[in-house]
Amino acid sequence: MSDEFQGRVLIIAGSDSGGGAGIQADIKTVTALGGYAMTAVTAITVQDTLGVHGIHEIPVDIVRAQIAVTLADIGADAVKTGMLHSAEIIEAAAEEISRLAPDAALVVDPVMVAKGGAALLKSEAVDALKSGLIPLATIITPNAPEASALTGRRVETLEDQKAAADALIGLGCEAVLIKGGHIPGDTIFDVLATEETIEVMSSPRIDTRHTHGTGCTLASAIAAFLAQGAELREAVEAARDYVHMAILTAPGFGKGHGPLNHGWTVQALEDEEE
Repeated sequence: MSDEFQGRVLIIAGSDSGGGAGIQADIKTVTALGGYAMTAVTAITVQDTLGVHGIHEIPVDIVRAQIAVTLADIGADAVKTGMLHSAEIIEAAAEEISRLAPDAALVVDPVMVAKGGAALLKSEAVDALKSGLIPLATIITPNAPEASALTGRRVETLEDQKAAADALIGLGCEAVLIKGGHIPGDTIFDVLATEETIEVMSSPRIDTRHTHGTGCTLASAIAAFLAQGAELREAVEAARDYVHMAILTAPGFGKGHGPLNHGWTVQALEDEEE
């Protein structure tokens, strides 16, 4: 049974004390979607819905060891990276993934700035991300500002998203999903691109302040679906649907950017059983 089980997801990311983003959102998402979540914590953030109030980086050798022991013992069908914070952590993650999980799907969410504006990736680490980790990725999931930082281009329109996606494919990843939530408009456009194809996915913008952790949640949902055998486009589409419902049913917690309802799938199943 254990040799055949799919759905193991190793999450390499930072912790969010408020529970809306980071490792906490990742674990909730993978679990809600039927996967098995493991973690390698890269940083502890002092965080709530109002912002990031402090960051404590985990020593690189401890991050590396977390990755190594989980992959060597349990293994992974997919790996998802979020907040990596430093070039040293990026390099350690890339080395351990290449050594111990070369066949696992790799979802790279290039987390750079928190919803409240705090920097979550050191400026000198961007080059390490582009040269060391992105080329290993099955898919990367930058939002518009992150795509702009990675490409050096403005990403303010749908055409900008398409151009940035093409540039990012040039870094060596298999696919790119450039999210359009930061671009104004009543409709959100996400651009999914590979070397062969480019597709625009759209959804109506939800008028809400409860969007904390949407990027983490989307990337983890993609990883969970890939880990369970979904094809890439199928995984992206299903993940977008999951996040859309998680926003629509958000619990309304906090005074700032509130968290999503990661557990809506479980609640829906309970409602069906009743």
